[in-house]
Amino acid sequence: MKHSTKFILVLGLGILALILEFIFHLQLAAQIIITAVGIVISISMLIEMIKTLRAGKYGVDLLAITAIIATLAVGEYWASIVVLVMLTGGDSLEDYAAHKAGKELQTLLDNSPQTANVLLNGHLTTKPVDDVLVNDEVVVKPGEVVPVDGIILSGTSIFDESSLTGESKPVNKDVGDELMSGSVNGDGSVSMKVTKIAADSQYQTIVKLVKDSEARPAHFVRLADRYAIPFTIISYVIAGGAWFVSKDPVRFAEVLVVASPCPLILAAPIALVSGMSSANRNGIIIKNGTAIEKLATAKTIAFDKTGTLTKGVLAIDQVKSVPPFSNSELLNITASAEQQSSHILARSIVKASDAKTLMPVSHIKEVTGMGVTAEVDNHKVKIGRQKFVTDQKIASPNQTAIFVAIDDKFAGYITFSDQIRPEAATTISQINKLGIQNTLMISGDQKATAEMVGNKIGISKVYAECLPENKITILKDQETHLRPVVMVGDGVNDAPSLTVADVGIAMGARGSTAASESADIVILKDDLGRVARALSISKYTMKIAKQSVLIGIFICIGLMLVASTGVIPALVGALFQEVVDTVTILWALLAHRSSSQLKQVINGQKNI
Repeated sequence: MKHSTKFILVLGLGILALILEFIFHLQLAAQIIITAVGIVISISMLIEMIKTLRAGKYGVDLLAITAIIATLAVGEYWASIVVLVMLTGGDSLEDYAAHKAGKELQTLLDNSPQTANVLLNGHLTTKPVDDVLVNDEVVVKPGEVVPVDGIILSGTSIFDESSLTGESKPVNKDVGDELMSGSVNGDGSVSMKVTKIAADSQYQTIVKLVKDSEARPAHFVRLADRYAIPFTIISYVIAGGAWFVSKDPVRFAEVLVVASPCPLILAAPIALVSGMSSANRNGIIIKNGTAIEKLATAKTIAFDKTGTLTKGVLAIDQVKSVPPFSNSELLNITASAEQQSSHILARSIVKASDAKTLMPVSHIKEVTGMGVTAEVDNHKVKIGRQKFVTDQKIASPNQTAIFVAIDDKFAGYITFSDQIRPEAATTISQINKLGIQNTLMISGDQKATAEMVGNKIGISKVYAECLPENKITILKDQETHLRPVVMVGDGVNDAPSLTVADVGIAMGARGSTAASESADIVILKDDLGRVARALSISKYTMKIAKQSVLIGIFICIGLMLVASTGVIPALVGALFQEVVDTVTILWALLAHRSSSQLKQVINGQKNI
């Protein structure tokens, strides 16, 4: 039975019992109803507690069960129903605070390649991807998703591997190069020899990694559970001592009623709900309370590079012309030739040029996988890969580039780079101020490029040329004193990493749905600075939650000591407990902090 259903049932039957006793004067019927409800709920809680203990966890259920049974045993059934209402209400609230995202794998599964074009006896046959065998020859047409892993036998093209590596730069592939399932073919048709069946190919590996990570979540002790054992022991000692001294079992029940762990059950969830509400106002969706608790104590934050620390959009980095051409002439002629192209690099070139100076272009011809030729202002222009443009030996730049020849003479090249987010360095600085010194960048990009980005923004350690399984290994291998580990990413390839990390944060504004659904926290705005804000909110929320729990515990201990003398009847004790609940709830609501105050915290103007 769901906690919310239990709460409605207990509240409804409690009201019914109240009506029966105080309106119709049917005291026995009211007692029977409350006793039955108390026994059923206690048995249910006992079963849940046993399951929890078998899982290696612990909580405050034992104390709550004892309080319910003790009050029923001594005939204090109204005290019992008050405890039951607060107990089931607290559980319902915790369920709300810890709601789960139930569609983590759906996007990955929906996007899995379903069919393949298999070449049999010179004819193309469409087969389900699961029927494709190793050594089959598969044709991948322009715009299609590579169905299985393989090696190119013929043809050349550009492939988008961003869903696998997270890198936005298109990759040129030629005969002999490997293709990964899930990558998207550009404008050329290629045939390839299958090297792995669908189940073992790269895209399905990502799906399996997410499933495995989801099935083995990291062990974590919640705030309320950390105080449960000592609070339970203290309660039993005081209650048992009161019974021993007074020789009256009612005294035991009276002490346990005021010891009812409602502060533990209510305070933390209410603070977490308040913190989640505060995060929501700041464009941050935190899916469950445990994510707040883990993030607040994080020791390491790891970032993907492309689309997370960078904008994920290629822009011109350098224009390198060869005399007699100037840089401006080279850019203008290249942009004129590319103005009708939809290619990502062509769009970047045209965007960087002055549209008013673009010249008419004619006789455009595209050479699949190599480049284009065109006529611009009576000049023959050739643009594309180095070996397509010129036979000269040129020191190739260590980044994405296109080469240009004008009238069969090498005219220069244009390089491209991803742009670092303007807020990236500030975000890392804010994270450091919030107490996290171990910042990592885990990227599928080349080492030189990744280290350049990491050094510019102040990342403490850079891992480059990583596939999804490498990212998971790095996260899992972090030492105990560097945990909990947070992973921030935005692509399909980040989904396994976001799942296996102690806390996964997805840049959801432009990132993939798979990443957002695999994450514990989703940033709704395209702003990396929200990561620091989420960290600040979590730390403040847990500070308030801890304070509210401790306030409730100390008040309860004081009431237990008074109740042990016999001056507080059980029903009065249950009502006193409501006062304690009110105090802890009001304190927990302080977690609902304003955005302006949070900005002051992350800017170092206030302490958490």
